[in-house]
Amino acid sequence: MPEPLFGYEIVGTLGQGAGSTIYAVSHPETRQLCALKHVVVNSEKEQRFVEQLRSEFEVGSKVQHSGLRRCLDLKLKSNWRGKVSEAALVMELVDGVPLDVECPSGTMGIIDCFIQAANGLHALHVLGYVHCDLKPANILVCAEDGQTKVIDLGQACATGTKKERIQGTPDYISPEQVKREPVSARTDVFNLGATMYVCLSGEKLPTLFTCGKGENSFLVNDRIRSPHEIKRSVPENLSNLVMECVKIKPERRPADMAEVARRLDVIRFGLERRQLAATA
Repeated sequence: MPEPLFGYEIVGTLGQGAGSTIYAVSHPETRQLCALKHVVVNSEKEQRFVEQLRSEFEVGSKVQHSGLRRCLDLKLKSNWRGKVSEAALVMELVDGVPLDVECPSGTMGIIDCFIQAANGLHALHVLGYVHCDLKPANILVCAEDGQTKVIDLGQACATGTKKERIQGTPDYISPEQVKREPVSARTDVFNLGATMYVCLSGEKLPTLFTCGKGENSFLVNDRIRSPHEIKRSVPENLSNLVMECVKIKPERRPADMAEVARRLDVIRFGLERRQLAATA
């Protein structure tokens, strides 16, 4: 294990991020366990990783919802020229497994996971921010109690932001992100829809990024197979909601995450009733 970082004792390594290593650490005084995202800057180009940490802290220090990972502190170390040479973002430690490693078993478990994720994202939107990088790797589920937590706010920004460069993950990115148009709550609706698509169908959604970014590149929703077409076990009403979330035009998607969560609740209630009727 490396030497303590900014006074925090390293307990273990959790993984790697963009230009960073994430550790489980112990607070020097309280002994509270936290996650620490560590960045070492070796070139001017790598300063952007520090800016991502600043951005993540700005947003993550404001969130209070149980479905979002909170940021607790930001530590910076500068060199003799006044440039940041090392940075650490201290975050809530989440004992969960990302969806790209393991999805909840059964349709009901998947729906429960996405209801919680949608509610957490709605709380983020109420604060005036958009996540902009929702994907299976950024949704953790605790095996013990099924609690779902959305993580990694490194690309989060204020609603209405028009980013200078394309940011997002190719298989989950929305058309407006590829075109560098203003982002909104409906951007996260698309990202969540693409995440639900892969979890339910086992196949990745074609996006404007993966199909090409040229002027003549296009996608037509009608040409994309729905989760129900790929797997008949996926309920049609759930499949239909997913396909509405990934509509090419933002105005044709559900208005916000509250609507997505409400509709998932209705679908879950219907499945529960059918299961009860089948066992009666």
